[in-house]
Amino acid sequence: MEKDNIAVGLDIGTTKIVAMIGRKNEYGKLEILGIGKSKSLGVARGVVSNITQTIQSIQQAILEAENNSGYKIKDVVVGIAGQHIRSIQHTDYISRSNPEEVIGENDIQLLIDQVNKLAMLPGEEIIHVLPQEFKIDGQSEIKEPIGMYGGRLESSFHVVVGQASSIRNVGRCIQSSGIELSGLTLEPLASADAVLSQEEKEAGVALIDIGGGTTDLAIFKNGIIRHTAVIPFGGNVITEDIKEGCSIIEKQAELLKTKFGSAWPGENKDNEIVSIPGLRGREPKEISLKNLSKIIHARVVEIIEQVFAEIKAYGHEDPRKKLIAGIVLTGGGAELKHIKQLVEYITGMDTRIGYPNEHLAGNSSEEISSPLYATAVGLVMNSIENSTQSAVRMELVNEQPKVVYRNVPPQIQQPVQPRYEVEENYVERVETIEDSHRNNGNKAESTETKIRRSFFDRYVDKIKDFLDNAE
Repeated sequence: MEKDNIAVGLDIGTTKIVAMIGRKNEYGKLEILGIGKSKSLGVARGVVSNITQTIQSIQQAILEAENNSGYKIKDVVVGIAGQHIRSIQHTDYISRSNPEEVIGENDIQLLIDQVNKLAMLPGEEIIHVLPQEFKIDGQSEIKEPIGMYGGRLESSFHVVVGQASSIRNVGRCIQSSGIELSGLTLEPLASADAVLSQEEKEAGVALIDIGGGTTDLAIFKNGIIRHTAVIPFGGNVITEDIKEGCSIIEKQAELLKTKFGSAWPGENKDNEIVSIPGLRGREPKEISLKNLSKIIHARVVEIIEQVFAEIKAYGHEDPRKKLIAGIVLTGGGAELKHIKQLVEYITGMDTRIGYPNEHLAGNSSEEISSPLYATAVGLVMNSIENSTQSAVRMELVNEQPKVVYRNVPPQIQQPVQPRYEVEENYVERVETIEDSHRNNGNKAESTETKIRRSFFDRYVDKIKDFLDNAE
């Protein structure tokens, strides 16, 4: 019997932290086994600002996911975002010693390793090195160079860079929560995996993920990632504007935004009023829905215009770079009423709301299919690609093996206390033996998976070494 590859994604957002446990079913769809969420305390605009509060929020989300699923979480793939993220385009090449040999995985890995040694600004580290198009001896637009002949192997790369301190703070929070970090993924890339189709990526599409603290952008063309950006504004600034403009508390402002808010002021009549309870016996406050929509509209226009400036910077107006599939909106901000129409009006591009239900199994709840969970679903998909066994069943953890001592009176025989580490190793060892019989030594993997895993292994090991030395 083939073992289940249980995958876990952890979305550390500005407003919420989501832990999601899933696996692929027999039809290749993602089956969500459990989900846990908690209010995100200690994260501002995608960056950890309070270690202790973030650890508590992570532990709460992890515990809820474990209780819902019946699995004990060992490690997670975490999403990275925040205003410190930037991306650069870089071209590099290697000269092969023997052009008569076919190009293999080692040549591509050598090229990627060379890019990883690029000199960054002080305090910055490379998060992703994403190959785009290859060139062999001057022949361009090659997507898969393996198996071809050539002396000079060249490629353009999309390199994602972030502040080393912010990345290590996330690693510290994960480790202090009692789990391991198995991988890092840029959040807009995770959201793109969850809500975009391959056809859209080929035609050209811009994914806009409107979160609580940041708005993330990922642009694809010809099936390849072309541009990423993080705008340091999200749904929280809209809530803050409502709070200040209507002189109410934050909780009421958030409720007003989600229940009655609209990005299009013309939809509300002048006589539509909502009454807000007063504080500590004060008179209720009456708020015009038209004024509420005007406040929301002004801030959403500002966010969309900044994102559109990034799309223009990519070169959308060039006919060769035109994004035929338009824009896909996802994240919690995509649930705001009439935001799709406003984005179409500002950009002049076709727009749709992105739901992660395309990759989910048919029995998934309606809540998980919301744009709110797009990043978390994408992180679980990324964890499955890494082929890590990120969780084990609770009954395997809780089994208490008994040891009978020879020539000892029965009354002082004691059960050995269960140790999670021992059980975990035991389970992994049994699975390894089963795998070796099943696979008959066949260890072939796709180039892309091997490259991704080897890169993640090195990068995650580097963070672990830093955390261990910091202690």
